[in-house]
Amino acid sequence: MRAARIAVLGFCAGFLAVLIFHQGVVLLMYGGGLVPNPPFPMRPVPPFGVPQVVSMAFWGGVWGILIAAIAAARPTWPAVLVGLAVGAIGCVLVGFTVVAALRGQPLFGGMDPARWWRSVVINGAFGLGAGLIFDALRRIGRV
Repeated sequence: MRAARIAVLGFCAGFLAVLIFHQGVVLLMYGGGLVPNPPFPMRPVPPFGVPQVVSMAFWGGVWGILIAAIAAARPTWPAVLVGLAVGAIGCVLVGFTVVAALRGQPLFGGMDPARWWRSVVINGAFGLGAGLIFDALRRIGRV
């Protein structure tokens, strides 16, 4: 039961972190002319035609489960730092390898330093936020 509860809280934390932290940073960077695409993209994406931001939030929830599982397994590690590491390292590497290959894009962001730092900042903010939200939910739910 405890594992299922941690997974649910992690998913909720990751889902919310995309909407608040990930897209919040994209909003700031877009306003500053640092990223080409605006936040909260509503373009339908396959296979179900849901808005892109909903798809991103879903996958953020999946990453949130990983963050929560690691944070719960290692209670001496701050959830915020676990989230930051998973976001800034794990999400970026998977995005530049697995996701890029599935989409037929160049691996490792085409070795473009601008794409790397933007991805690290945006995904790092997501992970940090997921860790913060998970920690808060964990305290509220006493998990």
